[in-house]
Amino acid sequence: MRIEPGSGWVLDVGNMNDWQKKSPLDWQIYVNKLVKVIAIEKHEYEGWVLTVDPVSASIVLAAFLENEQVSISFVMGHAVQEVEILQEGDSEMEQRLSCIFAPKESKAYSPEELEKRKNDLKTWLETNHIPVTEQGESGRTLCVAGVLTIDPPYGPEQCSSSNEIILSRVQGLVQGYVEKQQ
Repeated sequence: MRIEPGSGWVLDVGNMNDWQKKSPLDWQIYVNKLVKVIAIEKHEYEGWVLTVDPVSASIVLAAFLENEQVSISFVMGHAVQEVEILQEGDSEMEQRLSCIFAPKESKAYSPEELEKRKNDLKTWLETNHIPVTEQGESGRTLCVAGVLTIDPPYGPEQCSSSNEIILSRVQGLVQGYVEKQQ
């Protein structure tokens, strides 16, 4: 069947469901809570809500398995028919959920540990004849040759420079240094 423009036919591209009509503030109340989601065709999903995508209304669920493994599920917003809160999340659960996508090496350093990491890296760079200075109000940022900065916690990911060649080489050096320290 061919539909000509102006023929009076209206193409129904799907109606927004009640879930999709909610605002991000409405969805926020579900974050860090254990929920049961009923989707189209009577599919049911259960898990802790990590987030709700504000554009598609899709729900990201986390379920904790044995051996500290996590299963992540996505329920597309257009498929959501009902969301039931089963359990409130406590502060411990919020902490577990917030760490799911954190990099493994991501950890909190004390001010003393950061100072030691900075000084050790600075000494190592100077030993290898790489010019380095401290900059910023508290001297927390290392500046290499005036064209690259290294911010806390002083790993390769914290290197920043507009010169991609220098950035790549210094990141490689810092990565090698970090690996030797472990």
